Amino acid sequence: MKNPRSIAAQVIYQVAHEGTNLDDALAQHLSNIDQSQHAFIKAMCFGVLRFYPRLLFFISQLMDKPIRNKEKLIECLLLAGVYELYYMQTPEHAAVSETVDAALELKKKWARGLINAVLRSAQREQQTLDSMLEQNEAARVAHPKWLIRAFKQHWPDEFENIVEANNQPGPLTLRVNQQATTRDDYLKQLQDNQIEAKPCAFSAVGVQCQQAVDVTELPGFEKGQVSVQDQAAQLAAELLAVKPGERILDACAAPGGKTAHILESCPDIELIALDKSAHRLVKVSDNLQRIGLKATVLEGEAQKPDNWWDNHAFDRILLDAPCSATGVIRRHPDIKLLRRADDIDELVKIQAQMLSALWPLLKSGGMLLYSTCSILAEENVKQIQQFVQNNNDAEAQAIDTTWGRGNQYGRQILPGEDDMDGFFYASIYKD
Repeated sequence: MKNPRSIAAQVIYQVAHEGTNLDDALAQHLSNIDQSQHAFIKAMCFGVLRFYPRLLFFISQLMDKPIRNKEKLIECLLLAGVYELYYMQTPEHAAVSETVDAALELKKKWARGLINAVLRSAQREQQTLDSMLEQNEAARVAHPKWLIRAFKQHWPDEFENIVEANNQPGPLTLRVNQQATTRDDYLKQLQDNQIEAKPCAFSAVGVQCQQAVDVTELPGFEKGQVSVQDQAAQLAAELLAVKPGERILDACAAPGGKTAHILESCPDIELIALDKSAHRLVKVSDNLQRIGLKATVLEGEAQKPDNWWDNHAFDRILLDAPCSATGVIRRHPDIKLLRRADDIDELVKIQAQMLSALWPLLKSGGMLLYSTCSILAEENVKQIQQFVQNNNDAEAQAIDTTWGRGNQYGRQILPGEDDMDGFFYASIYKD
């Protein structure tokens, strides 16, 4: 059986130094690993990436000189070792010895002495290192400097709450398929299976579990009774408010959570699920098959409707736009490493192109629901303000609800508010 720390180091290396997203790196490395090791490896990878700036700071204080660029895999193993010592429940002697042994598996025998020395020092110096965090904000809040600047600019009064929420794992939240069962009945099923859960406050079909559970242990999951989806994402289908017989476009539909929810709320519609990624559209089809509902799954780019649109207008359009994902860092800590400050301008441009391209496809009297999992104003309030100013037939209507914080262009949820991910929604109506 392989040492899970060597696997974790390779996953972390792929994310930090090759730009692979965490889900893809895990899928690649876990395919040939014993199932019993998966939870440990995932916990270690998520944890290291969640606290990456802090852990880097720690090992920089524990070493006389930085590790050479060609040996960054050993740096990743060291990060995993320090994370295990400080944040996991492994006995200290085991964490040190197993991390040292993992160097052999990585064919880095030379590094064993270094790893042993750094981790022994980490054991002794934890209190000192913790006290040094006040001198280094990026390490203290475990976020890159550009994100710290952005969050302080947009949410100066909420900054500490945001970074704290980002550094906590999000709760397991489920969406009950109302075509298959009721929320009350499903809560009873969970209770019968000794899974503690409570109804969500804002989604009428949402259920929040008190602890993490593997989906294979969820009653009725394979039969499509329930899906995993954060409560904030569940609000899309409610806001879209589709009616039987309507023609609906779900642009940027993959992996299909919102597509499925729209159909669960009202199956008697014509729904087009569009995405530019054929690979990710497979997930949409798989999701629909599991819940037993149908949509037209279409490959195409939202900003280029001439390549896929059949000239029949839509009653409702959901544009879940590509974005910085700054609202879902707690579920995707690799965003801290993969996203860059200069990505934002390009994303804002793509969002604007999609809005402009899709608007002519909407019927007069119809509604386009714009959503992102971002908390940056450029992608949200400013984007919608600009769009409405540029289109005389567009009106952003206030969303009348108690969740999030509203303005004349939409409604923003911040990470962790009411146990939700960070999301933005805008309802734009066409005259």
